[in-house]
Amino acid sequence: MATENVLEISKLNVGFATERGMLKALRDVDLSIPVGSIVGVVGESGCGKSTMINAIIGLLAHNARVSSGSIVFEGSDLLQKSERELRDIRGTRISMVFQDPMVSLNPVLSIGTQMIDIQYRDAISKAQKRARSIEMLNRVGIPDPESRLNNYPHQFSGGMRQRIAIAMALQAEPALLIADEPTTALDATLEVQIIHRLRDLQHSMGCSILFISHHLGVIAELCDYVVVMYGGEVVERGTVRDIFHRPAHPYTCKLLECDPARIVETTRSLPTIPGEIPDLANLPRGCIFADRCDRKIDICSEVAPSTSELAGHHWTRCHLAAAEPTA
Repeated sequence: MATENVLEISKLNVGFATERGMLKALRDVDLSIPVGSIVGVVGESGCGKSTMINAIIGLLAHNARVSSGSIVFEGSDLLQKSERELRDIRGTRISMVFQDPMVSLNPVLSIGTQMIDIQYRDAISKAQKRARSIEMLNRVGIPDPESRLNNYPHQFSGGMRQRIAIAMALQAEPALLIADEPTTALDATLEVQIIHRLRDLQHSMGCSILFISHHLGVIAELCDYVVVMYGGEVVERGTVRDIFHRPAHPYTCKLLECDPARIVETTRSLPTIPGEIPDLANLPRGCIFADRCDRKIDICSEVAPSTSELAGHHWTRCHLAAAEPTA
């Protein structure tokens, strides 16, 4: 994607020890986030998005096993760092906005108390921390931020709570913001407002964003690059224009066809992708998507495809794409 990346994941493999054996949640995952860019990750539930996020911030479950790969952030591998080193990075160099604004804030503490408390690492006065908090609330569009700093979460709407969560994540001026479906609990109007506000803040602060969402329209509106995941693998990655106008993997094509915004004629049923996601504890021998693919050929069921570069910044993991001449 670019020569300078704030985060670069290479050949990451993560499994979970279960009674049925090792559940292979991530397999040979590659992902790069260029400095100052927004990378969106899309895919069905269970594709590995949350596991990838937890691997980045070092909060995998106790039964998780990272068998190979690297997660290089600002030049050093996060997988090689101690728990103390990771704690120093979380909330400062890497911040996170969670999915549900209704539960991500402490209901018994004022917004001001929470925003000041999370600045405990900074050797500045409480008055300076308070001033910084007021400034961040103003930047995310909270009216009268000085007085509203004393309010509690229940005194704000859902959209305002999500803006507060974004303000808390960004006030440390992180190099990377991870946004885990931050607009899912909001209505369409608030969703648009949050997306535009997030884009404006990203431009003014210069941070990079890893944006996780099921909403293809949001991804198209906000992101510079898109990563498509299925069954624990990255099946396609490229620019927004590549993914939405020149999709190469059959799964990406099917995913786009399921977008309600693309429905032209009135219908009683929404489009779906036939079949079920694979059993990650008992993986198929060939392509992970072969059982649900209507374009598969003989080799798809026997040999797992390698990643092929189609053009600059556009890669896919598909036998059909590999057989076609590159652009």
